[in-house]
Amino acid sequence: MNLPPKVTDRAYERLAEIGAGAQGKALRVAVEGGGCSGFQYEIKLDDAAEDDLVLERAGERVVVDSVSLPFLADAVIDFSEELIGARFTIENPNATSSCGCGTSFSI
Repeated sequence: MNLPPKVTDRAYERLAEIGAGAQGKALRVAVEGGGCSGFQYEIKLDDAAEDDLVLERAGERVVVDSVSLPFLADAVIDFSEELIGARFTIENPNATSSCGCGTSFSI
């Protein structure tokens, strides 16, 4: 059985800060072919689709499509704020390697 991804409090707080839920949007986390390591993450504000897994807390939502879900089993979706910038990040236990920027990975 695959466990769904987890979303940290920081990620939900950031979604609230940018007003995603108030705009009726969710954070979409998807996996696509490509990138320097074979797969890449697509992270954007989007509308939820009918077949999405919806993770919700305090009116903020994170959605994952059914095709991406197996690649994100037991992953952690977080928000990181560092000197070099702020971004949503994914800690994926399924990835055997990833690129330096953390947006692409291989399994």
